[in-house]
Amino acid sequence: MTSWRGSSGIANRRAGSVGVNSASYRNLAPVRLEGGSAHRLGPMPGPDFGRGPRARFRRLLRSVFGPGSPLRRLDWVLLAAVLVLSLLGTLLIWSATDTSGPSGADPFMIKQLLNLAIGLVLMVGVSMLDYRQLKLYAPIVLVVSCFGLLAVLSPLGTVVNGAKSWISLPGGFQIEPSEYAKLSIILVGATILGAVRQGETRPRPRALALTIALAAVPLVLVVAEPDLGVTMLMLALLAGMITLSGVRLRWLVLLGGVGAVGILAVAKLHLLKAYQLSRLTSFIHPSQDPRGTGYSAYQAKVAVASGGLLGQGLFHGQLVAGSFVPEQHTDFIFAVAGEELGFVGCMIIIGLLAIVLLRAIRIAARADDQFGMLVASGIAIWFGVQSFINIGMTIGIMPVTGLPLPFVSYGGSAIFADMIAVGALQVVYRRRTVFS
Repeated sequence: MTSWRGSSGIANRRAGSVGVNSASYRNLAPVRLEGGSAHRLGPMPGPDFGRGPRARFRRLLRSVFGPGSPLRRLDWVLLAAVLVLSLLGTLLIWSATDTSGPSGADPFMIKQLLNLAIGLVLMVGVSMLDYRQLKLYAPIVLVVSCFGLLAVLSPLGTVVNGAKSWISLPGGFQIEPSEYAKLSIILVGATILGAVRQGETRPRPRALALTIALAAVPLVLVVAEPDLGVTMLMLALLAGMITLSGVRLRWLVLLGGVGAVGILAVAKLHLLKAYQLSRLTSFIHPSQDPRGTGYSAYQAKVAVASGGLLGQGLFHGQLVAGSFVPEQHTDFIFAVAGEELGFVGCMIIIGLLAIVLLRAIRIAARADDQFGMLVASGIAIWFGVQSFINIGMTIGIMPVTGLPLPFVSYGGSAIFADMIAVGALQVVYRRRTVFS
């Protein structure tokens, strides 16, 4: 009986049994393919093995739009609603600032298109971030926004409409740091309140206290400007995120009591500026001073009412052409929509804003963890409350606070902050898509 030692002997024995010799592979005849070219056996070159510009372009397209690309996992419904709102807002800004008609180039329209382009770049850049990077950048956003608010209160700040909220830049541009303070409260609050320990379902009182303490820093700086509208919005953001985080009811009752005492203190100690009090009194009694403090709200309501069902058409609004509505390209852009696009145009804008809010709420409901839920919920509260206040002050159900209409009003800082927030929503949406 023959014995074989080692695995190599077994392999040689088997190779010999089938009549195959490893050296014979090198003597195989070339294979003739269709077209007349001869190739030896081996891997066939794929479509992306080339080094020419066409092959590199194909590889670039595959990396951007291929199955593993982040662009394939974006919420395109949200993105489409934001783009339509922004373009519609640019048309309204053009009509509100260029009374000569659509024939000439309007500087406000050109600048708003530039703002929109920069905002889209920021949105795409934030959308490509990793989910964990939102937590890492939260304290950085808070520190940078606080330094910006301190710079506003310094001699670098510029007073506009009674509030020192702007920093003037070369080229006629301005930056408003309070717009980014909203985002800092959302990210920092979500990071702290979303860090729930294993086995627990709600944040601890220590996390609640730390969130309020950190949010109080930009809040106090905004109050010092003073900016009543942003202050109201930041308080709504903080209260909404604390409520959604799942804290115990007794803490919510305690915070509600503290808030009520604070409102009474502001009223009794006369902490509001004279122009802020006049805005509130004109809202409560709109017919008391229609040519003074109530002029803006009164003219805005007249413009909305004059539009009727279908409006007077773009560049054909009489009140818009005569600039009877103050700040008609910023705070009262909805009045331009009411006069020139009518009830139908206003409902289209409200419908698009509703789509943005519903997509943000949907992203929050399907988030993988509490951090993502709080980020998406905070952004939904931001857009919802700000839209309600802006439209409400145009039709006379809210006081005039100077908050712009998201994605529609003119402004660089506002559109940048809005687009960054949409990018953060896309990050949460991508996380849910990957781990669903």
